[in-house]
Amino acid sequence: MVVRPCFRSGRVAPGERWVAAEIPCLMLTGPRLTLRELVDDDLDFLAHMLGDKDVMRYWPKPMDREESHVWLQRQQQRYAEFGCGYWLAFDHASQQPVGQAGVLMTEVDGEQLPALGYMIHRPFWRKGYGLEAARLCVQYIFSALDAPTAYTLIRPENEPSMQLALRLGMRPMRSVQYAGYKHVVLILRRDSNEAAAG
Repeated sequence: MVVRPCFRSGRVAPGERWVAAEIPCLMLTGPRLTLRELVDDDLDFLAHMLGDKDVMRYWPKPMDREESHVWLQRQQQRYAEFGCGYWLAFDHASQQPVGQAGVLMTEVDGEQLPALGYMIHRPFWRKGYGLEAARLCVQYIFSALDAPTAYTLIRPENEPSMQLALRLGMRPMRSVQYAGYKHVVLILRRDSNEAAAG
């Protein structure tokens, strides 16, 4: 994983005297994929993906364009608050966005946990993008956040996501109610990940 800064234009509140500066954003690079912060220009792709009923099968419902815009803004708020959130995943070679993946600071039983999330758009399923993106997120949790454990929350009926998490080496820990649905909490400890990599 290569982590390097990218730059986007900062916004200045009305009445501010200083000129907008370039502010850093995150970019994670793997063998085929790059993950970077979502920007407003990503709305078309995001709305297309979040509006797909198959992609959103295990979510409460597909999102319309306005809901997708709110989703994008929520990720930008997460970047400001936590330094992470869902990031856009795009293929190096084609520069084609293929989905989103990221690290979400998620409150479970009163504790903030670094949880990875991943969503690949339907035209790009079964190409290994989800696994690569999830691995980048796990490495970010262990390296950039220096957290000893990576988490993810998955609805038990979401078999594809469950299988991907198991391929990462994650193991089920317990079940919780989250956002109105039963979820399985899976974990991967840094020491076990390092042993597997070695």
